[in-house]
Amino acid sequence: MDGKQFLETWDTHSRINLYLLEAVEPEHLKDVSASKGRNVGEQFAHIHNVRLMWLKSAAPELIGKLKKIEKEDATDKKLLHQSLTDSDRAINQLLAKSIESDGKIKGFKPHVTAFFGYLVSHESHHRGQIALSLKQSNHPLSKKISFGIWEWGVR
Repeated sequence: MDGKQFLETWDTHSRINLYLLEAVEPEHLKDVSASKGRNVGEQFAHIHNVRLMWLKSAAPELIGKLKKIEKEDATDKKLLHQSLTDSDRAINQLLAKSIESDGKIKGFKPHVTAFFGYLVSHESHHRGQIALSLKQSNHPLSKKISFGIWEWGVR
């Protein structure tokens, strides 16, 4: 496995999360889908918080000053951006440590590649929920952003 490409792919995925966040107007972070559930800001916070959950389990030494985003703070766009940026770096370090050692993630089976796939799938699912919530709240993403999240070669 080429660890450099693996980590670059994680970084691209993470930049796409931030690209989507930057496209959301601050007042639209409160948008909720027709089926209720988390609002847009809470979806972004959930992505960060799940990363923290895995770090706590697999590599608590990488958490540092990272903190969970509470529900009442999930519409603070600056906090969301900084938290996602910081947890992205910590997950990158966790992936790198695993690649350099035994290819395992403590508490996750079977290996680092599956863990990577799990994280990307989970976070992409929430990107879809964010897009749906915005659309159903009459604040759809522009075509530029909708297509831009798939432009991995330039993100």
